[in-house]
Amino acid sequence: MLIRLGLILAITLAGSGLVEAASFPCDKAETADEKAICATPALNDRDVELAVRFEILKEVLAMGNRAQLQDDQETWLKERRACGADIACLQQTYETRLKVLRGVLSEFAKQGPQ
Repeated sequence: MLIRLGLILAITLAGSGLVEAASFPCDKAETADEKAICATPALNDRDVELAVRFEILKEVLAMGNRAQLQDDQETWLKERRACGADIACLQQTYETRLKVLRGVLSEFAKQGPQ
C-alpha cells in the first residue's frame, strides 16, 4: 500500500512539471494569493504537491474522513487567501497544511490494505 501510494504521488508530481499551478490556472488568477503563488516558483511547487496529496486522500479516505478533509481544506483556503501577497505567510501556510496532509497520507499508508 505504501509503495503504491508513493508511486502514485511520484508519478503525479513528476508529470506536474508542465502545470503552472495544480489548484487553479495561473492565467485566471484573480486574488493576491493566487497571483503570488503563480509568480513564485517555490509556492507554485508547494501548491502542486498540496493539490496532488489532497486529491489522493479524497480518493482513499472513508466517506466521513473525506468530508472532514474537505472542510479542513476550505478552512485552509481561507487562511491562504488571508495572506494576500505576503510570501512568508503563504510559505508558512503551505508548510503547515502540507505537514498535515503528509501525516494523514503516511498514517493511511501504514494501515495497509483494507
